[in-house]
Amino acid sequence: MIAMDVLKLKKPPRKILIIKPSSLGDVVHSLPFLNALRNSFPKTEIHWIIAKGFEGLLEGHPMINNLWLINKEDWKRIKGARTTIKELRFLFKSLKAEKYDIVVDLQGLLRSGILAKAAGAPVRIGFKEAREGSRIFYTHTVKAGKDVHAVDRYLEIAKFLGCDISDIKFPFPLSFNSQLSILNFQLPERYAVIVPGARWETKRWFPERFGQLSSMMQVKSIVVGGESDADIAGIVVRNSAGNAISTAGKTTLKDLVEIIRNARFVVTNDSGPMHIAAALNVPVFAIFGPTNPLRTGPYGKSHVIIKKGLECSPCYKKKCKNIKCMEMIGVRELADTIIRSGH
Repeated sequence: MIAMDVLKLKKPPRKILIIKPSSLGDVVHSLPFLNALRNSFPKTEIHWIIAKGFEGLLEGHPMINNLWLINKEDWKRIKGARTTIKELRFLFKSLKAEKYDIVVDLQGLLRSGILAKAAGAPVRIGFKEAREGSRIFYTHTVKAGKDVHAVDRYLEIAKFLGCDISDIKFPFPLSFNSQLSILNFQLPERYAVIVPGARWETKRWFPERFGQLSSMMQVKSIVVGGESDADIAGIVVRNSAGNAISTAGKTTLKDLVEIIRNARFVVTNDSGPMHIAAALNVPVFAIFGPTNPLRTGPYGKSHVIIKKGLECSPCYKKKCKNIKCMEMIGVRELADTIIRSGH
């Protein structure tokens, strides 16, 4: 492995492969890297490996020439091992046939490192801090640090490739042209978005409190989330005094982007939709407990972080018997914060 300030390229690469399969927030964080790459190498083919379930964010993206879809969740199941091996062999062979000049592993895990190696590119770049031994598959490593925001970490690799990173942009398509056809109601002209879900239980503020907050708002609330969030979204609605509407489990990723794009503001836990809102320059009020907003908070300066400065936080625990960091955040406190901001 070679570490250096900037990679010296004799000529612009013909093909680059980006490996960033998941998660929702991480894919959003990778968009400024894609933007820098495309602006610096306008004629280069850019391919991207994405996990099934997240492809809605990148399908039809004008900056991406080819999207590789993988079933990484199925690969974990022992029962389907024979099918997985067959799929992997085909994927490895197909990736190698592309003859990539450069592979960039933004995921930094064993699985993504193996994919980087399998692609057979002469230049394979990853983070020096990559986990699970994935560094052994890289030809070059970039030191980005751990206590920096994910967006800035990814841009360090863009900088290493000689890209200009001074203009940070999140290149979502201008519009997915979604008609939100799944929904059986008309979105209000003015509304806020509430995101009560999060992958970890400890990152979730109480849905009853989200509902009470909604009842105090001057605009309607649209509650968003996946199918697994439907129950807690229902609790939000029941506590909102008729001011909240749930779309949890009823929308695609593209629908979600459009709902957030047109919102007045977003109130959210540390979650994927939070990052979509920040990327779209929609004001965010983000509730943080066990995680560190310096690493995973909404990117940009116009957003508001709501957290308690407890000694035990951030602890990064996915389970906790006494979630003081969330318990101490009151509904009135958050409502006042939103009102003071002019919303």
